[in-house]
Order: sequence, then C-alpha cells, then structure tokens
Amino acid sequence: MKSLPGKVFLIGAGPGDPDLLTRKAARILESADVVLHDSLVSSEILALIPSGAQRIDVGKRAGFRLLTQPDINALLVDAATKHGIVVRLKGGDPLLFGRAAEEIDALRTHNIPFEIVPGISAAFASAAAAQVSLTDRRLASRVLFTTFSRSEDARSFSGIPIAPDTTVVVYMPGPDYAEVSRWLIDSGLVPETAVLVISKASQPEQSTRVAAIATLGGLAPLAAPALLIVGRVAGHSSTAAVAGWFEHQPLESVVKLSVS
Repeated sequence: MKSLPGKVFLIGAGPGDPDLLTRKAARILESADVVLHDSLVSSEILALIPSGAQRIDVGKRAGFRLLTQPDINALLVDAATKHGIVVRLKGGDPLLFGRAAEEIDALRTHNIPFEIVPGISAAFASAAAAQVSLTDRRLASRVLFTTFSRSEDARSFSGIPIAPDTTVVVYMPGPDYAEVSRWLIDSGLVPETAVLVISKASQPEQSTRVAAIATLGGLAPLAAPALLIVGRVAGHSSTAAVAGWFEHQPLESVVKLSVS
C-alpha cells in the first residue's frame, strides 16, 4: 500500500465528442491508474483510458443507480490510498449537477489531494448544436440552469421570478415530456414559449426537436443525455428556422417571444 495518498482528478468529460475534451483532461486520463466514470460518458472518451487502468462504472442505468453516492466517495478514497492517479470522470462539467461537492467533502475529510478539471457542460454543447445563443441582448439577458425533479418539494422554482427575458435550461428532463410541460407552466412560464429538445449534443447520434411548452408532451422522448432550452432564444435556433416554427405560432405568441 502507498505510504502517501495519490491524487484524485475530478474531470469533466464534456458532451461526448472527444475533440471537445480539454487537452489537460485528455493528458491526465491517458495516465490514469483508476477511472471511476459515469454511464453516459461516451465510448470515444472511454477509449482514451489506458488498457492497464482499472475502470469502474459508477453511473445509472434506466434510473437505477449501481452505487450510492457514499459508495462512490468511499471508492475514491480507497483508490487514492492505493494508486497514484485516480480519475473521477463525469459527463459535462463536474461542478454542474455532478455531485462534485459531496466527493470534494469526502476527499477533504480524508486529506486526499484533488484537482478539478472543467469540461464543456451539456447546456453549452446543446446550444452550439442548435446554433442558438443562450443570451441575446434583443431577447434574453439571463440564464437559469435547473433539473427536472419529480419530488413534490422540488417541482417549482421556489419563488424565483422567471422574467420573459430568461432562458431556462433543464437538465435531465426524463422521458415524460408532458409532465415537464405541466411543471414549466405551473412554474409561471407562458405555454406558447419555445422549447428546444437536444439529445446527445456533439455526438454522431445528435438530434434536436422544437415545440412550444404547451405541445411539448406530443414529442416522442429523445435518447439520454438530453436537455431542454426554453425561452425566446429557442424560437430563433437553426432547428426552429428549418421547421418554420414561427410560421405555425399565433401572431400574439410571436410578439411575446420576440419583443423585449
């Protein structure tokens, strides 16, 4: 057993395209002794892990978590006592909806050295895929990142005012878009507001759909990882333009979404 602990790297794997992985992340990953990775990290990224490194899948399958968060924390600590370079590989960026705070606390408690290597979050990869800016001085001056929760206590935005010039990005919407639609409307968003659904942004299987909040439930669910971009800017994406989205909206809805 090592006399001193190794170092843990919390690495953002980005949206899936290996060309979007940072050079630093790729370099560390290629030197890893142990890699604990999420299930949705792309196979192209996983292919960069050395053949001799131990690989542990700690993600979820169809909503079923293989390991609890305390289990993952314990694995990280244990791996650091036995190996020099331990990688915790997370999709997107580790500091946004990645439970990094809990792992950081565990590493600090056990005096394990660690470093965070940022990655491109799914929100930015999805916006790039849809060719839409999350902010636009003509349409949107703020962005709200959130997740869709089926918990009764977490379904609303807890009193946060959602102004018309807010772009709402919903991570992990799940397969029931009708439920998400009701949640957004109950949270105060206008039913005619445009929604982009982006699946597997930056990957070969990438796909994008456009709808209004009110008609979101009519879309077939796209494969995970997927997210929603909701707001005025969504109606100005390349997908909306190709679909002629504005042409199918009542005039009053277009005015609501387009005028600051």
